[in-house]
Amino acid sequence: MYFNDHAVCADVLRRSGSSFSLPIRLLPGEKRRGTTALYAFCRQADDIVDQATDASTARIDLDAFEATLAAGLAGSCTENPVLRALIDTVRRFAIPEATLYDILAGVRMDLVQKRYATFAELEEYCRRVASAVGLAAIHIWGFRTTAAFPAAHACGLAFQLTNILRDIPEDLQRGRIYLPTEDFAACGCDPNRLAAGQNDQGYARLAAFQIARAESFYKQAQALDTMLSTDGRLVFRAMFGVYRSVLSAVTHAGTAIFTKRVRPSRPALISSAVATVLIGPVRLRLFH
Repeated sequence: MYFNDHAVCADVLRRSGSSFSLPIRLLPGEKRRGTTALYAFCRQADDIVDQATDASTARIDLDAFEATLAAGLAGSCTENPVLRALIDTVRRFAIPEATLYDILAGVRMDLVQKRYATFAELEEYCRRVASAVGLAAIHIWGFRTTAAFPAAHACGLAFQLTNILRDIPEDLQRGRIYLPTEDFAACGCDPNRLAAGQNDQGYARLAAFQIARAESFYKQAQALDTMLSTDGRLVFRAMFGVYRSVLSAVTHAGTAIFTKRVRPSRPALISSAVATVLIGPVRLRLFH
């Protein structure tokens, strides 16, 4: 059952087309399976919310998913192979269970909150849906010091802010605007006009401001490179390179990010991942 459960998780990752799939391949077998199980868990939680016909159904299904997780962590059997693989991973790598509940709490926020007034509110959302994933992941990869925890938080923020900038049009279709309302106001924009598909002169300022904020967290996240095991450093560098490539594409797209999803080419993603693995995240900025 062990290998079958993890094979199901590998299939979830493969079918997702995620940019994480290439970096995860750099890990040795057991850590690769554990990281893939963590990804599959996050994917299932996201799908419960994004694929539900209504919020009420999503809430019921997410509560049931969380209850099954809790029962499994307490020692009960579950028919969900992804949760079985995740629970196996938690036990093998001593992943803090609180990180898993944080992830679900973040996913649940998408059921009740469509906009964010301040960056402090958005940061809490990012902490749950992204930084908690990073904290769980470094327990699988291996870390040398607890100073890795704040660096992992910064990394989660950098990656999630990049996702938000990449996915603005798709999120609008779901009625969501993650960019803080206070930032719209500071740049002379109106989120209601964005939701209505109208142009504002301040969009260029808004895009530049968000990109600069993401860049600041990438800079903080660089410290994680010196705090991980050799295995962890390689996968972190590859993921860092992939996401920096996405942010670079966002930067070059300018205000087009408000009307179309940015998709860097696969060769660009691979090139950035390889470059970062070879030279490290601190020097990667020279190539963007």
